[in-house]
Amino acid sequence: MNLVKYWKRYMGLIFVIICLLIVQAYCDLALPSYTADIVDVGLTNSGIEYAAPVKITRESLAKLELFLTNEQQETIHSYYDLVEDDLFELNSTGRIHKKEIHQMLSLPMVMVLQMSTVEEGELYSPIEQLLYTYNTGMLTKEDLLPMLDEAKAKMSEYGDSLVNSQAIAFVKAEYKTIGVDTGKIQKEYLKKEGTTMLLYAITAMGAAILIGLFASMVGAGVGMNLRNRVFKKVISFSNAEIDQFQTSSLITRSTNDIQQIQMVTIILLRMVLYAPILAIGGIIKVLKTDTGLEWIILVAVLTILCVILLLVRVAMPKFKIMQTLIDKLNIVSREILTGVLVIRAFGREKEEEERFEKANQDLTKTQLFTNRVMTFMMPIMMFVMNAVSVLIVWMGAKGIDHGRLQIGDMMAFITYTMLIIISFLILTMISIMLPRAGVAANRVEEVLATEATIVDADNAEENDKKLKAPKGVLSFENVNFAYPGASDYALENISFTAKPGKTTAIIGSTGCGKSTLMHLITRFYDVTEGKITIDGTDIREISQHTLRELLGFVPQKGVLFSGNIESNIKFAGDFVTDEDMKMAAEIAQANEFIQSKPDQFQSEISQGGTNVSGGQKQRLSIARAIAKKPKIFLFDDSFSALDYKTDVILRKALKEKISDSTVLIVAQRISTILHADHIIVLDEGKIVGMGTHEKLLKSCEAYKEIAKSQLSEKELKGGIA
Repeated sequence: MNLVKYWKRYMGLIFVIICLLIVQAYCDLALPSYTADIVDVGLTNSGIEYAAPVKITRESLAKLELFLTNEQQETIHSYYDLVEDDLFELNSTGRIHKKEIHQMLSLPMVMVLQMSTVEEGELYSPIEQLLYTYNTGMLTKEDLLPMLDEAKAKMSEYGDSLVNSQAIAFVKAEYKTIGVDTGKIQKEYLKKEGTTMLLYAITAMGAAILIGLFASMVGAGVGMNLRNRVFKKVISFSNAEIDQFQTSSLITRSTNDIQQIQMVTIILLRMVLYAPILAIGGIIKVLKTDTGLEWIILVAVLTILCVILLLVRVAMPKFKIMQTLIDKLNIVSREILTGVLVIRAFGREKEEEERFEKANQDLTKTQLFTNRVMTFMMPIMMFVMNAVSVLIVWMGAKGIDHGRLQIGDMMAFITYTMLIIISFLILTMISIMLPRAGVAANRVEEVLATEATIVDADNAEENDKKLKAPKGVLSFENVNFAYPGASDYALENISFTAKPGKTTAIIGSTGCGKSTLMHLITRFYDVTEGKITIDGTDIREISQHTLRELLGFVPQKGVLFSGNIESNIKFAGDFVTDEDMKMAAEIAQANEFIQSKPDQFQSEISQGGTNVSGGQKQRLSIARAIAKKPKIFLFDDSFSALDYKTDVILRKALKEKISDSTVLIVAQRISTILHADHIIVLDEGKIVGMGTHEKLLKSCEAYKEIAKSQLSEKELKGGIA
């Protein structure tokens, strides 16, 4: 149902596909009937379709009239015109009613044919003697018609097939007497039937091509829309939702799972919808053949259904496990590839290979199990098809022997039966893919159905207007925060104000909540209690877009995107001019290495910035934030990869060039925040000290401990510049 839900916007195209499938099925189902006609009529009966001779002698017609009622005689005479003294020809009305003529004349023709033989010693055949006695008045219609009833009762034992073939034999004998070229009749019939079959085949081929094209369009559209929806949904996720799914799983759901859905959509529209249409049409055609072998199809279909249900029941749980194992393999692969340098440094290659091998083997074993289960399907289906063919030939041979069935009809029945079985075989094949696609669709739905915990308030647009000319005053008011699922607060009772033109620094031991505090400002997470305001407005009451337009965030780990230096510095948008870019690079102390490159700002940056050093990556990240010209700068330990000299020059340039902005700096090094206007000391998520460097050295024990571990005695006494 999830798959069908994705098709809503393509219902018009799907309706066209269904119509084309019906056309294709009609054409495919018509061909076996024509094959049967070519065998039974074109080859066996020399192209003579009905026992309604185009030309017949007066004598032969008189013999047939012996076994017709007066009413039937009048009807036959209305269909034939006397063209010569001794010859009748089928008129235009008669050509329209050939089937009716066939029904009236077939049994009399069989009787005349059987009575036309002359026994040894006789001068006239029994039919000639009968005609003579009738013409002389010795016999009347009342005497002759009971003979017809007796013949009907006798012929019913043999079936219509024998009656038809005997009647056609009479017509062929009549044509030979008259001199009609039966070879020409046969060629014309075969040409007509063959041309019709060719047209049906071409139509079916054209329909199949269009179905394939339209199904691919729907599949590609479904895949594109799902990727867009999943991407937009993931982009709206806070860190809590990202952590819930894990990055590797989200990548798998956005690629592998959607690919499964796209592929199965095409197969469903191209083959699975076709299968029931073909099966129903085949069953209708089989019932029309009136062979008495319909029970064979019932046995075959029930056997196939039992096999499908058994195999799917066994394999379905494994398909669900398989997708989880793919996620696990992706997670292990991603960890190993991203941490390959650490793995080599610690000599853990063998252990990581074993970890990957285990994840790989678990997935392989599950895949092998499902594949082995499904390998039973095709041999069983082929056995059923071959067994059905043998059974039809065996039972059909008996029908032919008794005159109830013709060879062409048996061939058509076999073909229709195979089409019906193939229809179920198609459904069987999709049963291999559908469970996995169903799991994939559920996994994609999990992402789409997950509501982002961080959303814009209903009155966000009104509050955005209050910040049209923002000052950049950032305040924390009694903020408490706990990570989702955690029992303890990561930050507790945080209150402070950062003002424009001032630098507010945050320092503390590892894990004290410095980066968490930055993430609350950007609304990667929302506060549990209390509030964060900008110019007095709660950041939860303004739109995320407006909030982040005010912020220039430089993360702890510098992130660059594939492109060039210019595209990375101008990442904030088209409003960043070349002058802004160059100024930002100059402030971030990135000009030196940029100018040394042959292509300067056009120099290529590979994915993740792997072709630049850690310090260069960090400086470009800082330049990107500066070029945006935000009201509030957030530097999350962004100077850690810089040497002391560059750190000092960069901070000095920042103070001079962005003096009207609010600056928050998270740092591990005291030298980075030494000259900050306001320093906040965190310890285990709580503020344990606030003030300037000199004040904190006197009043905050935690800050003093950090300072002692990093600064010399001379620097502690104020000798650092």
